[in-house]
Amino acid sequence: MTKADLVDRVAAKTDLTKRDVALVVEELLEAVKDALAQHKHIEIREFGTFKVKRRKASMKYNPRDRSQKVIVPEKMVPVFKPSKFLKERVNWMETPEEPESGPSEPPQEPRF
Repeated sequence: MTKADLVDRVAAKTDLTKRDVALVVEELLEAVKDALAQHKHIEIREFGTFKVKRRKASMKYNPRDRSQKVIVPEKMVPVFKPSKFLKERVNWMETPEEPESGPSEPPQEPRF
């Protein structure tokens, strides 16, 4: 799903124009990017958590010449941890035709 697909879906379910929805989606994404750039923790209930983690420096092999080792410096990386609700929903949607391997009914929609 692309950003345009997301805008189309939200616009179809609301009385907002695609232009208005696109502005909201863009501002939401900018707010997330700004918060992560400031190393802030973002929690969206029943969806997941965005945060920034420190990745330690490591020694790797040069892909062009496996005999050379390269030091990869320490850096900060954004990470996403899905909520329990999202994990359950993804697993249910993945195998709806196999009721014995997953829940018998979909998880309830989140309440906002």
